[in-house]
Amino acid sequence: MRTRRILLLFVAALLTIGTTFAQDDDPVRVDSSIVRLNVGVVDGRGRPIIDLDKSKFTVYEDGIKQEVTRFAPSTAPFSVVMILDMSGSTLGFRQVIRLSAARFIDALMPEDRVAVIEFYDKVNLRNDFTTDRRTILNSIQMANGQGKTQLYKAIDEALDRLTKEQTRRKAIVVLTDGVDTSIQNKDRNDLEKHSDAAVPTALRPSENDTLRRILDRSDSQGVTIFPLALPTGDPAKLADPTPRQVAMYSAARTRLQLVADRTGGTLNAIKNLEDMGRLYGQVAAELRTLYTLEYSPTNDKSDGKWRTIRIAVNDVNLIARTRQGYFAK
Repeated sequence: MRTRRILLLFVAALLTIGTTFAQDDDPVRVDSSIVRLNVGVVDGRGRPIIDLDKSKFTVYEDGIKQEVTRFAPSTAPFSVVMILDMSGSTLGFRQVIRLSAARFIDALMPEDRVAVIEFYDKVNLRNDFTTDRRTILNSIQMANGQGKTQLYKAIDEALDRLTKEQTRRKAIVVLTDGVDTSIQNKDRNDLEKHSDAAVPTALRPSENDTLRRILDRSDSQGVTIFPLALPTGDPAKLADPTPRQVAMYSAARTRLQLVADRTGGTLNAIKNLEDMGRLYGQVAAELRTLYTLEYSPTNDKSDGKWRTIRIAVNDVNLIARTRQGYFAK
């Protein structure tokens, strides 16, 4: 009898340990029934308005008013993933990248948590989320690499990291020329099926499974993405390009614009490298003007259809800007 009781206690202990480990290993899941919006508000002259409260906002989905269940003011901290393109196309101006990225960090609020990811042939997490500026700046200084461009794999990794930040406000700032190697190879293969005359309009940038997955994941977490587009990816700056090169680079730049538009961010095109630091600072300033609203949609069907979002502010002189909607999945 004593032996049996000891055995039962031993089994119970094992079950308890197993449950504990299972809980630790379980991924943090985002509640897909919640829609999160980062919202900017400006007056008629484009000046940001940062002192509004929850009562000033009304959210409509497909024209139907929604109840705002959670509100965060523009002063609430963000969790930001900084993604740095360390592929071969950026080898010639790494120091400019490091100095400009450091300027962005200096412009953030002390409570903002930052993770740094670099990408090239590989995707490397330089540091996970922290408020320690020395750690973040060291990651930026040590970022390095060369080779191909794993842009969308890097954004995927950033979204994985942001999932663990749970209810914090979330953003990604990605420095890139936009030319993802895998997607460009697919574009090149697709263009081989077309005559030279059909090449300029042959590609459909939005009809890409990788891009769609990234956008759906961003929707589910309410992540706003700010691409900073390097001039090396500008089709207008290609040296003596073929029509097929122009088509591929134009598609890559269009995808960056789609990422910004769908997530409520801004695509900042870097015309000259000396503009990089200023544009990084501009993105940091924009983050500081955003409010965050959450609601549970009255239409709870996961039918894959597009839901249109509109934000109204109770002042006709003010304009609210956020992402245009999402696919209910």
